[in-house]
Amino acid sequence: FAAKDSLANLFSGFFIVADAPYKLGDYINLDTGERGKVSAIGLRSTRLLTRADVEITIPNGVIASAKIVNESGGPNLKMRVSIAVGVAYGTDLDRLCEVLTDLAVAHQEVCIDPMPRMRLRGFGASSVDFDLLVWIEHPEYKGRISHELYMRIYKTLGEEGIEIPYSKQDLYIKELPDNS
Repeated sequence: FAAKDSLANLFSGFFIVADAPYKLGDYINLDTGERGKVSAIGLRSTRLLTRADVEITIPNGVIASAKIVNESGGPNLKMRVSIAVGVAYGTDLDRLCEVLTDLAVAHQEVCIDPMPRMRLRGFGASSVDFDLLVWIEHPEYKGRISHELYMRIYKTLGEEGIEIPYSKQDLYIKELPDNS
């Protein structure tokens, strides 16, 4: 069985090199749960460097049979990040778009080409729903940058007096029971 696995990894390595679903330096996610920056591509295995600075060696046979999401792939080297924001009905939506676009432009790791933009996505039960779309250079920083943007959005909306709605219910009691 060891020879069979070695041959499978070797052939998979040839296909990975020929097909090039990723290259050195790309940030990839596998449906098996592994993710990281490609640090080496060999004929038998591929190595990923995780955000925890741990190098994972994955047999090419495993990668060849996995779904690969290459977050560094595509014609642009930048990755789009979508930040969902819901605001109360009655909010000045033009002001909201201006405030959040300025907030995104001020973040040092958000690209200004393409410029951050707001998109109205729908009308919820208690909110007008937007996505703030930004582009970043390094996909591996998506989590941290998203966190920083959400924190700044929460603080800024509070300072601007823009309400972030949440589900609430009012309870009306028509008549109190007679306790006598």
